[in-house]
Amino acid sequence: MNRRLKGIRRTGIKNKDTMNLRVNVFYFGIFLLFCTIIIRLAILQFVEGPGLKDLETIRQVKNYPLEPVRGSIIDASGTRLAYSTSTQALYITLLKDYSSSDIGKKNRIEAEKLATEIVKVLNQYGRPTVDKLTIEDVMKSMDLDYKMQPGYAPRRIKANLTAREVAYFMEHKSKYPGIEVVEESGRQYNPDKVAVQTIGYLKEFQGTKEIKKYKELDAKNKTQKDPGLMYTEREKVGVDGLEMMFQEMLRGKNGYMRIPVNPRNMVDGVPTMISPEIGYNVRTTIHKDIQVAAQQAIVDQLQWLRTHPVSGKLHPSAQTGYAVALEVDTGNVVAMASIPDYDPNVWEHGSDDWSTVLNHYRNGTISPYSSGRSGNKLESLVLLGSTIKPLTVLIGLNEKLFGPNDYYNDQGAAFFGKDNSKVRNARGRAFGALNARKAIEHSSNAFMVDWIGEKLYTKYGSQSIEVWDKYMKDFGLGVLTQSGLPYEHVGTIEYKNIEQAGSYLAAMAYASFGQSGKYTTLQLAQYASTLANRGERIKPQLVSKIEDQNGQVIKEYKREVLNTVVFSEQYWEEVIAGMNTQGLRAFDDFKFDFARKTGTSEQDIYVDGQRKRLENGVFIAFAPREKPKLAVAVVIPEGGYGSQSAAPVARKIFDAYDEVYGLDGSPKLLKE
Repeated sequence: MNRRLKGIRRTGIKNKDTMNLRVNVFYFGIFLLFCTIIIRLAILQFVEGPGLKDLETIRQVKNYPLEPVRGSIIDASGTRLAYSTSTQALYITLLKDYSSSDIGKKNRIEAEKLATEIVKVLNQYGRPTVDKLTIEDVMKSMDLDYKMQPGYAPRRIKANLTAREVAYFMEHKSKYPGIEVVEESGRQYNPDKVAVQTIGYLKEFQGTKEIKKYKELDAKNKTQKDPGLMYTEREKVGVDGLEMMFQEMLRGKNGYMRIPVNPRNMVDGVPTMISPEIGYNVRTTIHKDIQVAAQQAIVDQLQWLRTHPVSGKLHPSAQTGYAVALEVDTGNVVAMASIPDYDPNVWEHGSDDWSTVLNHYRNGTISPYSSGRSGNKLESLVLLGSTIKPLTVLIGLNEKLFGPNDYYNDQGAAFFGKDNSKVRNARGRAFGALNARKAIEHSSNAFMVDWIGEKLYTKYGSQSIEVWDKYMKDFGLGVLTQSGLPYEHVGTIEYKNIEQAGSYLAAMAYASFGQSGKYTTLQLAQYASTLANRGERIKPQLVSKIEDQNGQVIKEYKREVLNTVVFSEQYWEEVIAGMNTQGLRAFDDFKFDFARKTGTSEQDIYVDGQRKRLENGVFIAFAPREKPKLAVAVVIPEGGYGSQSAAPVARKIFDAYDEVYGLDGSPKLLKE
């Protein structure tokens, strides 16, 4: 009995201990739970609170973007070449639910009344020549059932408001809830078609994502915090020329409406508007008078070549022409002409002949693509022809292949290689004894092949190609000019194609007189200016400065030397003196002594299996010969001899520059 009582007593004590343990564990768990809740609340309030507050604000306020207003592109004379025209548009933000829901149906009568009032005002103060808006038109634009845009987004009712319409709605704003007059813009280009391919054009952002620049901006949009820098899908952006090159400067910042929104995505309060900021103005170095003169000179010369025999024949396939004029001392490009051109306002207003526009809307002075083709489909990149010879002779002198006073006996042709390949002078003329200077003046192919091409190969063997290539690139041939223009072509180097040439010797022979490299007109102009600057290759500048709308200078662009080639001063004297092509009728009465070199590059095509040899006119020059001011390069595909096709264009460009700025530093217009 006693044993049994003792067992029961021990069991009771044990159960009591277990119960106490469970109660303690329970209370301890409750304590931990409350501690966790308190800590979490503290974190929410003091750590995550500001972020959650911002998130709440973002959820409650929507930013509706308004397109930015682009700055202008202004030429060196102050003429606007590209500019934005300001227009006013009427927008409405829906402050109530007017949809087909039960609540919306009750409010619909208010929307109809508002639409009726708006139509009445627009018809009273709008342009009488413009089609009148109807109540149905306005109701459709209001998009009451959110078919085209979210409930909070402003709806555009009418664009291009008259001054009277703007004044009325601004004065009676309180009478029309949700109404806003918003500034918009359209892009216009100078009607005289001034350097249109250089200026460029605009395209909607949504259609530019294949361009690296805008693909990156599209990705950046997703994390952009500043609503003024957000790109909208329908915003117009530059896709070529200066419009693209200076996109960020020209764009400015878009405005936006800050719209309070309720959980149903409807406006919940009064929207506020942040106006767009106008972009900066870009001052280009292009001068309208010189540019128009260059364009017209090419048009006139092409017409002349097609209607007047040159060297005994017409040139009906001469249908394109390209010219660049670049200041030697500053690097400023004063003219950049690519013909045919077009009216760039088609990008804003449309065209009935897009196929023609798309054939030459790109800049042929920097690229062969979509920039016009001659009658036999030759592009804007042509072989240099004899314009390479000043550099060829410089290389020969610098490599000590001959001296300034050494004479070569020109018999009218040069022979090279095991197969005794023959290169003749133009018309097979034999010039007799020639030194370096006279070899350039008479444009002797034989001299170039025998004394430079073959001798350079003898000195360096297969490495002669790399030696030649280094010289070419030092003078801007086969490298980008660094102008900054989009889509600039590097040129086509053919002298490295040994298989095509047949041997390293043949490659050097053909390269020596300009038959192994195709380059852009801008590269030719930079090459000419490098000769004029005696070895300094300068960057072509297309913009002089960036200004804000008050005329304050934001950034200036100065002369920039890209690289310098050092040669003996005696060599420079010989070569520049040799740039003295005779028989240029276009320059008969030109009052300045000037350095020049004509070129006639030959190019073979095949028609029905038959080889046809075409001649392209090329010309480079700088004036005056001493203290040069302007370098000019002209290319006329299928124009025949450069002296008769390209040189007359250059003469008119020099004359235009002399009128505006003065080749001697004294503008002729001011004198008059």
